[in-house]
Amino acid sequence: MNRSVAFHTLGCKLNFSETSTLGRMLEEEGFVRKPFESEADVYVINTCSVTENADRECRQIVRRIRRRAPESTIVVTGCYAQLKPGEIAGIEGVDLVLGAAEKFNLARHLKTTDKSGAARICSCDISDLQGFRAAWSLHDRTRTFLKVQDGCDYPCTYCTIPLARGHSRSDTIAGVLEHAHTLAHSGVKEIVLTGVNLGDFGKGDEGGRQSNENFSALVQALDEVPGIERYRISSIEPNLLTDDIIAFVARSGKFMPHFHIPLQSGSDRILGLMRRRYRRELYAERVALIRRLMPHACIGADVIVGFPSESEADFEATFDFLQDVDVSYLHVFTYSERNDTEALRISPVVPVPVRQERNQRLRQLSVKKMQHFTAQQRGQKRPVLFEEQHKEGLMEGYTDNYIRVSAPYQEDLVNRVVEWVL
Repeated sequence: MNRSVAFHTLGCKLNFSETSTLGRMLEEEGFVRKPFESEADVYVINTCSVTENADRECRQIVRRIRRRAPESTIVVTGCYAQLKPGEIAGIEGVDLVLGAAEKFNLARHLKTTDKSGAARICSCDISDLQGFRAAWSLHDRTRTFLKVQDGCDYPCTYCTIPLARGHSRSDTIAGVLEHAHTLAHSGVKEIVLTGVNLGDFGKGDEGGRQSNENFSALVQALDEVPGIERYRISSIEPNLLTDDIIAFVARSGKFMPHFHIPLQSGSDRILGLMRRRYRRELYAERVALIRRLMPHACIGADVIVGFPSESEADFEATFDFLQDVDVSYLHVFTYSERNDTEALRISPVVPVPVRQERNQRLRQLSVKKMQHFTAQQRGQKRPVLFEEQHKEGLMEGYTDNYIRVSAPYQEDLVNRVVEWVL
């Protein structure tokens, strides 16, 4: 009988696209894919390690699997596996730890892995990681996450991602276009472009790359692919979100008026300590240009609270800046200490209760901002792409500017873009 496999993804859209690709690869090898909460022969956990919670969650998941299916093979891959392979191998029940360079060789490793001994660690030296491997989600959601870039060359003092994913590298424009055509032929209507540092697209050692390849050129090329009705830019650094890109999105019929632009702090002093490549003035300029060209656009921001030495004045500067700047919602992260980061040498440390209180204040601000943004759109007619999932007779979809819409389930609306009055 064919072996069964179940996947669990922690973290970002990039991880989701890679898990989906791994699932298709194993299905091609004869594995039967099962829901994660069912009993399977193999469980694959694709981890994140942006926060301490992701590490802890991985341990909890392994324990749940052991209770449900004690004879199953447990594989851990992803950023946590790359950063702390020995720690993961020490978790009782884990059989295989795959580093970033071996993640896509999962099928080959499963042929030689059993529960006869200690966990096996495969290639967790970041220097082993070369080249770019494309990935995308398919038939998992109406929207497809297409990975076009990986790794990062930015040495932010709080971040372990360069250690987990290596240097910045990307697909070629020709390669991305080929994948977009494939997705269009499979019926996909919306592609979300993903990467670790998406705006850095164009770097890498892929063959056939042209010297003028960059993210702006990629966006313009994708706009011409027939069959794909909508694109979203998942997250892009403010210093890499150029005026040309913003202007092109404003006049494009396919790129959605939705931007997610990491801020991290509204204090220039903290941005300097974080070693970010912009200051708040540039961020405000980017938001202002988007608002001038696309008043209806949805703009999200990432923020970190409790970074070492963040004073009350620094936090208030962040709060006031975010209150004033016209963004639509916030993703708020509480700073957590990460091994091998320069931020560990910055003092004083912000007490955890203070971090949590600041997090709560910004989350409350985010709710108010999203309520204000959606209220502004009330009564407007906007295009909505409805998704297949439905619950209690309702289906959901997103407008072009990322407002979630619920409606009575109608099968003929699935994977269709329809005009909808908000």
